[in-house]
Amino acid sequence: MKKLVALCVTIFIACSVSLGQSSAITITSPDRSIQVTCRLNEGKPTYSVQYKNSVVLEPSQLGLARADGDFSKALTQTGITPVSTVTDKYRLVTGKRRNNVYRANRQVIHYKNAAGDLMDIIWQVSNDGVAFRYYFPGTKTEPKKVDTEYTSFHLPATAKGWLQPMSVAKTGWEQVNPCYEEFYEKGITAGTQSPLKAGWVYPALFQSAGQWLLITEADMDGSWCATKLDNDSANSNYRIAFPDGREVIPGGGLKPLAPLPWYSPWRIITIGSLATIIESTLGTDLAKPTVPNQDFSFAKAGKSAWSWALLKDDSTVYSVQKRFIDYAADMNWQYCLIDADWDTKIGYDSMQLLVNYAKQKNVGIWLWYNSAGSWNTTPYHPRNKLLTHEDRVKEFSRLQKMGVAGTKIDFFGGDGQSMIRYYLDILQDAAAHQLMVNFHGATLPRGWQRTWPNLMSAEAIKGFEYITFGQKDANEEPAHAAMLPFTRNAFDPMDFTPMSLYKIPRINRQTTPAFELALSVLFLSGAQHFAEIPEGMAHMPVHVKDFLRKLPTAWDDVKFIDGFPGEFVVIARKSGNKWYIAGINGSSGEKTLTLDPAIFKAKKATSLVNSRANVYIDQQMITVKPGKKETVTMAAHDGFVMVLE
Repeated sequence: MKKLVALCVTIFIACSVSLGQSSAITITSPDRSIQVTCRLNEGKPTYSVQYKNSVVLEPSQLGLARADGDFSKALTQTGITPVSTVTDKYRLVTGKRRNNVYRANRQVIHYKNAAGDLMDIIWQVSNDGVAFRYYFPGTKTEPKKVDTEYTSFHLPATAKGWLQPMSVAKTGWEQVNPCYEEFYEKGITAGTQSPLKAGWVYPALFQSAGQWLLITEADMDGSWCATKLDNDSANSNYRIAFPDGREVIPGGGLKPLAPLPWYSPWRIITIGSLATIIESTLGTDLAKPTVPNQDFSFAKAGKSAWSWALLKDDSTVYSVQKRFIDYAADMNWQYCLIDADWDTKIGYDSMQLLVNYAKQKNVGIWLWYNSAGSWNTTPYHPRNKLLTHEDRVKEFSRLQKMGVAGTKIDFFGGDGQSMIRYYLDILQDAAAHQLMVNFHGATLPRGWQRTWPNLMSAEAIKGFEYITFGQKDANEEPAHAAMLPFTRNAFDPMDFTPMSLYKIPRINRQTTPAFELALSVLFLSGAQHFAEIPEGMAHMPVHVKDFLRKLPTAWDDVKFIDGFPGEFVVIARKSGNKWYIAGINGSSGEKTLTLDPAIFKAKKATSLVNSRANVYIDQQMITVKPGKKETVTMAAHDGFVMVLE
């Protein structure tokens, strides 16, 4: 009898342990450099990440809570799939690489909660990072709501961060925040609290155990809100957090809501060197592919003239815009953007004349719109024309009939689920009317440009316009620009509207013309709106104009040369048989680097560098020989461009 009791106790203990804990599950990258370890500790799911045997993420929390059940504790592991290989090949209209290949090891862990409801965590580990998402199986038609996501990224206490604070909802000019327009905190101790107390935006860059991590999310289908990172003061465990309750379409939803089956967005951690960060495409690798057989041939990347950057509101008149169309044609640029209030200052009928005139010169017209309903008080117009599907069909049909190429849509209201749905509804209706889209005053695109190739760009950055508003922001430009290829522009197109080569009214520009010219290569945007105006371009030598006339609108490949976030960056981009190497120095000291043109299989090279008291861009012809290296020196806030072919 005693033996039987002992045996029963042993079985009971074993069953209790199996319900509360599971043995570690290890998922590795194809090259085995990345190792993810998943555990179930007392019913709570966790994971940790090693890169080349160094711990870059300590045990971090997983799980979430729905209104109808908790999936963060009291879980039981019910199974695990065998490791499978994922291979995906796709093409991008705009980005760092036109043709992309994604390979990863995939494994799915099955769980059930205390009520017996099911949840999977899907893991995909590639050579450049880790991705995971939640999946709720089932066929229930009533919507399920997620109240809290407990996912975290627990950095070692020694880690450093390069992070952009999330702005507080309903602050800023005309209550337009949040729109991802803050300067980055650079090299801060992991766990430092956001100065605005509203968390941190994606992509979030960290240095951990001597490696670099870039955290973001992708595959936003409109059922989920966009998220951010939050942390307590002096706590290096960064948690996923939902938006402020005010970041919604009035009357619309804030938190994730959908019927089953239901996938969450991917949580993505790019891991490796700075070259890994610059060259990775994980942010689009994990985005949803575009709808099969849908025609996006109208979506074409291009360079654009734009009057508002330097000339502001008074430039939105017929005569000025006709002159900018001529300017775009002379520069061999594909587009001209006409900004706010065109509907009254020019009018639809005269705009039709401008569109017709531009078409004769092979220039497409982009038109500005205010997205806003009642969620902010911005006065610019056209306004209230895109709020419903019926409104959009009416307006987009009119633009399509006019021959307009695209719409720049401004002043969105945050990251709530209903607002994310609004973005996607705009993209869908615009695509149906063969219109390209550029979101301004907006959220991070999170890979939407793959799903919707008519999304050519989005602002979501403290861009060039702030440099024109005041000297304080202009003083920040050098270091700010040297941050962006590593963070905001790492995966998604960014409408910074770069390149002032001559003068900025009322501002003492802190960068050289060569620095500004290099931004045309460094910054990625499907619609690249250049700030320079005809009067400024007239002061540039012929070789600068020719460079900008021939500058590609899309890229075949990318290579990281050198750099450090917020200090300097040198990147090579390939188009056809040419490599364009661009570098900027965001620091106050001189930077010297050595380049070897032979590694790019170049036969000749041309360099555009700054000279003559920061007012002129010189052209230097370079003789390419095997073993012959080139030394490039960038003065403080200086830059260069080199073309190899």
